[in-house]
Amino acid sequence: MRTLIDIASKQSRRIVGLMTGTSADGIDAVLVDVEGFGPTTEFEMLGHITHPLPDELRADLFMLFQPDARVDDLCRVNVALGALLADAAMTVIGEAGAEASSVDLVGSHGQTIRHLPQGSPPSTLQIGEAAMIAHHTGIATVADFRPADMAAGGEGAPLVPMVDLLLFAHPDRGRLMLNIGGIANVTALPAGADSTTGILAFDLGPGNALIDAAVGHLSGGRERYDAGGRRAAGGEASEEWVERLMKHEFFRRPPPKSTGREEFGTEFLAQLMIDSGLEGADLLATLTLFTARSIGAGVQRFGDPEGQLGEVWVSGGGVHNDHLMAMLEDELAPRQVRSLNDLGVPADAKEAVAFAVLANETLMGRAGNVTAATGAGVGAVLGKISLPSV
Repeated sequence: MRTLIDIASKQSRRIVGLMTGTSADGIDAVLVDVEGFGPTTEFEMLGHITHPLPDELRADLFMLFQPDARVDDLCRVNVALGALLADAAMTVIGEAGAEASSVDLVGSHGQTIRHLPQGSPPSTLQIGEAAMIAHHTGIATVADFRPADMAAGGEGAPLVPMVDLLLFAHPDRGRLMLNIGGIANVTALPAGADSTTGILAFDLGPGNALIDAAVGHLSGGRERYDAGGRRAAGGEASEEWVERLMKHEFFRRPPPKSTGREEFGTEFLAQLMIDSGLEGADLLATLTLFTARSIGAGVQRFGDPEGQLGEVWVSGGGVHNDHLMAMLEDELAPRQVRSLNDLGVPADAKEAVAFAVLANETLMGRAGNVTAATGAGVGAVLGKISLPSV
């Protein structure tokens, strides 16, 4: 514990943030210097990489997403992913020109295997063994952030809103911080937002998950995503099927709410393909419009019904889908839709930065959840700490 006390006593802490998202398309890793904590938090980006997932490990993860996944495989992949997360941490440290001995903490979200906020009892599972990260890097590691919020009565997600508040709230401008990973989520930040003004954040529905799954199916596994949205742009979207899909119960459910592959994954896609007969570019065009429409509807209905938040800052892999971004400009008009890159933070790095900052909040004994976003009854100190070998 002396190690943690010494780290907490420092004015600035050097932290690696690791994120493996719903799309399971790689590990986003950042190295940041974080000064202060809570409202005084400031950060400096030192390095950012996307560390590839080997095809075999990615296939193992997708096997675990299936209802008949085996516990033996879960145990094996948990350790293998932990070792790869350690490799990602060491790689970003090296590419930033730093030494592992200069790094104080690692914050790792892990790979979500199940997220069941509507279960009885609600539960969630993220893997990527933190003890492996701590051992192979020699750095104290904070991981498994979601269960503490669930224990306090929350949905365990979204957890990024606290970081949106600390890093991106503006005294004069209302902002929507939109992240399009496998699942899309948004944080609504009124002008002058602080921890007492009541920000709102929630999952919006599918982000890249359905589009990526369809591309994988249509390409026989040779491609993982619709580069630039070019495939979808060459098809014709079915408004009829978009309207049908928008009747899904999730979109009517008021926040706080979160979702995952359990609702918008391969089973959802397979059923759509059977029922609609859509295929090829038309299938991708329909899924892309559905994604944009569900994001727009969630913002209009719950996130900013009065239209007072004029800026939309987009992060996550979806920012690279030009076709989707153009649709979002239409769905979210007259708001200005821009990449987070224009705020000086790489759009692909935001969630990794978030878990570096959340690890810092955990070290300082501060709640990392926004109760209005997750539905928790109280603030919760998030995560579990694994110390390196001695």
